[in-house]
Amino acid sequence: MYLEKIKKANDIKKIEKEHLYDLAEEIRQFLIQKISVTGGHLGSNLGCVELTMALHLALDLPKDKIVWDVGHQAYTHKLLTGRAYGFDTLRKYGGMSGFPKRKESDCDCFDTGHSSTSISAGLGMVQARDLQKQDFTVVSVIGDGALTGGMAYEAINNASKLETNFIIILNDNNMSISENVGGVSKYLNAIRTTENYLDLKNTVYNKLIGFYHGKSMVEGIRKVKNDVKRLVVPGMYFEDLGVTYMGPVDGHDIQKMTRFIQEAKKVEGPVLIHMLTTKGKGYGPAEKHPARFHGAEPFEIETGLPAHPRTKANYTDIFSTVMIKLAARDERVVAITAAMPDGTGLKRFRNIYPERFFDVGIAEEHAVTFAAGLAAGGLKPVVAVYSSFLQRAYDQIIHDVCIQNLPVIFAIDRAGLVGSDGETHQGIFDLSYLSSIPNMHVMAPKNKWELSDMMKFALQFEGPIAIRYPRGEAWDGMQEFRMPVVYGKSEVLYEEEDICIMAVGSMVKEGASVRKILKDIGYACSLVNARFVKPIDEALIEEFSHSHKLLVTLEENVAKGGFGESVRSYVDSLPGCGMRVVSVALPDMYVEHGSVDLLKEELGLTDGCIARRIVTEYVGGGS
Repeated sequence: MYLEKIKKANDIKKIEKEHLYDLAEEIRQFLIQKISVTGGHLGSNLGCVELTMALHLALDLPKDKIVWDVGHQAYTHKLLTGRAYGFDTLRKYGGMSGFPKRKESDCDCFDTGHSSTSISAGLGMVQARDLQKQDFTVVSVIGDGALTGGMAYEAINNASKLETNFIIILNDNNMSISENVGGVSKYLNAIRTTENYLDLKNTVYNKLIGFYHGKSMVEGIRKVKNDVKRLVVPGMYFEDLGVTYMGPVDGHDIQKMTRFIQEAKKVEGPVLIHMLTTKGKGYGPAEKHPARFHGAEPFEIETGLPAHPRTKANYTDIFSTVMIKLAARDERVVAITAAMPDGTGLKRFRNIYPERFFDVGIAEEHAVTFAAGLAAGGLKPVVAVYSSFLQRAYDQIIHDVCIQNLPVIFAIDRAGLVGSDGETHQGIFDLSYLSSIPNMHVMAPKNKWELSDMMKFALQFEGPIAIRYPRGEAWDGMQEFRMPVVYGKSEVLYEEEDICIMAVGSMVKEGASVRKILKDIGYACSLVNARFVKPIDEALIEEFSHSHKLLVTLEENVAKGGFGESVRSYVDSLPGCGMRVVSVALPDMYVEHGSVDLLKEELGLTDGCIARRIVTEYVGGGS
């Protein structure tokens, strides 16, 4: 009833105060209903309904700016800016994004998707505002989990120099994706249990200034007050960084939060408001299992159970099982995750080998250099991380792992197209950026058995090595092909002549389907499982160049800098080679959200699309 009145930004201000909590309940029920069908980030959104409402009550959008850290908690923000109509297509191809998008609304001031960025972006907007002598409020919203990322502190340190207003909202639900870890979590827990203390108001200071020696009195009182606050209020940590601390405040008390934000707008400098929220609030299953409802698949509302439960193991499950077996055989094996023990499959490892498991928080850069230190100390570290998140540690991979040629294993989950999370989460660049690094070695398994074999190979390898595998169900096809993994060597699955398909990892399955299509229409076709993306199997490529007219590479990665480009470069270097190379890969673009199958169809990576292109290239003789 009240949600229907929200057609555009600031309409919430027309809702009577006594009905704001009715609106909050409507929003929760709306989100539960819609996300149960489409899937999406439920727990984080249920937890910050009132917080978002308070922001919209205290601010004037789109003039004022809200920068959401990560952005998966912005569903209520979308509702309050008139986008309820878009939730039926949430995270679907061509539909509404699950993250803030500037192209979607002028109330979305900054595109987000990765953690710990909101304070840096907000600070940039503040400086742009001041340089252009504009007048609006900038608010950066950041979660307690994101405060484990060092970038947030770099931004806070920089913001401490400000002499104009900048508001930081700390959304503290004692959870990130999985349970929060480390000193920051302990520190915030201490603040949560702190009693309110007597605060001397600015009005008192202003009156004292008018008296003789008033200025020195004020400074003396402030010093005493701050010393007392250091003893009883952990929030002085932020004050010592140069940020005014306000709170903690109940993150479900709309009036109190609104008042805090309005007061914070008066501060001439950076101010942090600490708000305590409950992840998954209002929906029992999400409150009880917040990690499971972080990024939920479609579910049954009554039970919270998946609407379409998995019947087969996915690649993450296979990795999880293999890690436990490897650790049982070799006590040097240790595991590192950046706040994602559940998502990367290391939760079981943690339960069995807690002393050999390290969750470093949302800090991928630290995770990689920490792993380098473990390797230098004689251990066998495995860094389990999503492809798109590993990008954040590119410098550390080069500088701290590869220059020293340290035996760090990178288990890269969600490689290739991941679907509904869109541009910021597609793992389509790893083959390119990892292959560019000297001493790095890159592999990709064709099926679940090969993932196991590659992990065993990597454990014995003396140098940096990455194994990338896709999201979703682990392919159990081609079980009969299980040649031992040999350094730098591909696996020939079918050898004929004229056309050769050389596929990487997840694309071997597609390659087998393409070969069948070609065989059915009369073409001879070889199929090779590349296995190694770096180094490529130069000997096999040269051998096949004498019996094949066309070599087609398949990869779920951007073409630029990818496997196909490496193969083409090598073939071009062969004197008198008449074999042409066609690279089937992703275009030089950011891929939006949508189901993986639909995205592959749109981008030409399905078996039918590939087969048609091969026939055209083979018959036409194009390049």
